[in-house]
Amino acid sequence: MRRQPTRTPEPARAPAKTPEAAGHRKRRAREHRLRTATATTSAALTLVLTACAAGHDGPVARTAPAHLSGTIQLWHHYSDREAAVIQSVVDGFEKKYPDVHVEVHSGQQDTKITQVVASGGDVDALITNVNATLGTACKTMENLAPFMRRDGVRASDFQGIFAAATAFGGRRCSLPTTSDVYGLYYNTKLLARAGVTRPPRTLRELERAALKLTTYKPDGSIRTLGFDPLVGFQQNTSATFGGTAGVTWMKGGQSAIASSPQWRALLGWQHDFVEKIGYAKLKAFSAGLGDEWSANNAFQTGRIAMALDGEWRVAFIQDQAPHLAYGTAPFPVLDGSGQAYGGGFVSAADIGVSKRSGNKEAAWALVKYMTTDTDAAVRLANGIKNIPTLKSAADSPRLDAPKQYRTFLDAAAHPASRTSPVTEIGSMLTATMDDFWTGYQQRPQEGLDSGLKKVDTDIDNALSLRRAK
Repeated sequence: MRRQPTRTPEPARAPAKTPEAAGHRKRRAREHRLRTATATTSAALTLVLTACAAGHDGPVARTAPAHLSGTIQLWHHYSDREAAVIQSVVDGFEKKYPDVHVEVHSGQQDTKITQVVASGGDVDALITNVNATLGTACKTMENLAPFMRRDGVRASDFQGIFAAATAFGGRRCSLPTTSDVYGLYYNTKLLARAGVTRPPRTLRELERAALKLTTYKPDGSIRTLGFDPLVGFQQNTSATFGGTAGVTWMKGGQSAIASSPQWRALLGWQHDFVEKIGYAKLKAFSAGLGDEWSANNAFQTGRIAMALDGEWRVAFIQDQAPHLAYGTAPFPVLDGSGQAYGGGFVSAADIGVSKRSGNKEAAWALVKYMTTDTDAAVRLANGIKNIPTLKSAADSPRLDAPKQYRTFLDAAAHPASRTSPVTEIGSMLTATMDDFWTGYQQRPQEGLDSGLKKVDTDIDNALSLRRAK
């Protein structure tokens, strides 16, 4: 999972410790943008196919089988190094159940997986991204609630909001595997030099600190930026900003963005911030920065003093900028929004069982192993470098958790953590808001009220189309 920002909350993203892994992250970001751009067409196709071949739940045996056997198919989006991590966990499952063989289909985009499932393809278990995919795939996935009751798996086994986030429309479609958690990275030397004694806790504090930290060249262009407020810059999106502002996305099954005071206050804060530095200067500065996933990342090189980023950045810094003096903290919250400090935006990868699976007991055993076995969950988190969603894994002494990483562990469990809603239109929900905001920050004269109402209309129209299928 990973970035919803450009990223829609996507498949939990992994911090990379090697250049190969960094390249993989970059590819995943590109893949995510592609997924967002094609979300409407792909989801519409999936929905049509789903209507033709949703399959059926159950029945579920009263007691778990004493012996499991057969071959099952696991499909997921991970590739390269991360696919090897998934395979190592599958190897552990096959060792526990020696008569079950798992054929793994790695590197498959969520849209392809859901289409294969919906068309009756050979899929028994599938790993996708909650925010981008669960709403379009849930009808094709087995209700896991009877299996959980029978085998003693509880929603309370998981941290924070992740158990609730992996159900949709009253169905327990899936369980969480790993998560992405977003927070504030800050350069301790630059903050000390500017007299900033602690990381900001509100967006106004962030703005004041950023303005103190921003320096200019003789020609007026930016030399060092305290914080880049532009939506569209790296991990800055409506989802990640909204997760720290207590915004309302949906109400009664309809888009409620235009009527949310927090959205208006959040866009007002960002508008004021951008205006104090200048959109043209910020855009020119951002365009001249190094690639986000390379050693030239602007935070890692000191060009930017503070950044919104995910837990994976800790591993990037270990690999690409080991001498950087930095700290991490929960991302600041919108002043007066009622949002408690300490959480932040989160997203998750999830795993479920296809309704059309011919071996649901073995598929469920794999799902249960990958989500509730502590050793397996720790291996996933240490390998992919995301945050574990299983409480026992987060508390495990075997979890590789340096000081800066622990900020994200704590945020994942914090009751104030938020994610964007799971809906039938997947990532189109946040992409619609992203599109409006990126235009509004450049041309605010075009109007906030009319723009937000159009966002509501566009989202509601897309939802109506999906629900009518």
